[in-house]
Amino acid sequence: MKALQIVDHGQIAIREVEETPPNAGEAKVRMTAAALNRRDYWISAGKYPNIEFNTTMGSDGCGLVEAVGNQDHRHWVGKTVVINPNVNWGDDPKCQGPGYQVLGMPTNGTLAEYITVPVHRLAEKPAHLTDSEAAALPLAGLTAYRAVFNRGELKENQKVLVTGIGGGVSQMSFLFAKAAGATVSVTSGSNDKLNQMKGLGADQIYNYRQEWDRKALANNIRFDLIIDSVGGAQLNKLIKLTNPAGRIVFYGATTGLTPSLDSYRLFWNQITLCGSTMGNDQEFQDMIDFVELHDLHPFVDSVRPFERVMEALDRMREVEQLGKLIVTF
Repeated sequence: MKALQIVDHGQIAIREVEETPPNAGEAKVRMTAAALNRRDYWISAGKYPNIEFNTTMGSDGCGLVEAVGNQDHRHWVGKTVVINPNVNWGDDPKCQGPGYQVLGMPTNGTLAEYITVPVHRLAEKPAHLTDSEAAALPLAGLTAYRAVFNRGELKENQKVLVTGIGGGVSQMSFLFAKAAGATVSVTSGSNDKLNQMKGLGADQIYNYRQEWDRKALANNIRFDLIIDSVGGAQLNKLIKLTNPAGRIVFYGATTGLTPSLDSYRLFWNQITLCGSTMGNDQEFQDMIDFVELHDLHPFVDSVRPFERVMEALDRMREVEQLGKLIVTF
């Protein structure tokens, strides 16, 4: 079968590799679609920690179960499934354990014609989604669901800000918060993306290159929940924009450390600042159920054949997309 593998630091290639038959407790899935994440880009650029060569990349995917390792799981054969990207979350639902990993390195991932995974990694594809939409869901959807509902404790009618709306997690956070009945504003450095989000239901849009925080404060706009992936110096802006007893949840720190945290405002206004990443297995199933209940469709930027996966990674490097980059098999 064909698979996208890590050859060396900063070098990846589509290779012919052997298919792996399912052992007891496992399922062999013929992939129909897979989605790229920023994680895949950083691996391809050789800038991700602890890179292991000869590993198949990819955390997100949808496919058809063709075989199982034992008859007890025969009912999965013929079903279209999405794959839970968690590997070894651990026993504590509140936090991942020391052995936690994400599918797609060092465990072989979804950017291949076939993948063999434990059957407890499978969830039936929501019927209203195409295979490409379903492939866009797992990693971003799980991370967003935990950030919004578990860590963020979102309630109906609250005011939410989602920063950096170009990313997959931020887009899923927007969809989840809107579906839960929140008023949702977004930021981006691209006016084109902001205008698209306005058309998709964003209540307020802010260009973070244009003193957006001052504009919001001047209009007395503050938020009950802020979902952020940037961290760094921006955190102090977000603290100013948070209502008393509000929450800031961040799932990334792309701008690095915060040079000086506004701790006075943080404690005086009873603001909760908390980190979040991925989510446990129950949250994954809850996320799938929520998507199905509310008929949600992940944003898809473009779809192309697996043979053109390098083209998709190039587009990710340019940071132009609004929605997931999908490859099909």
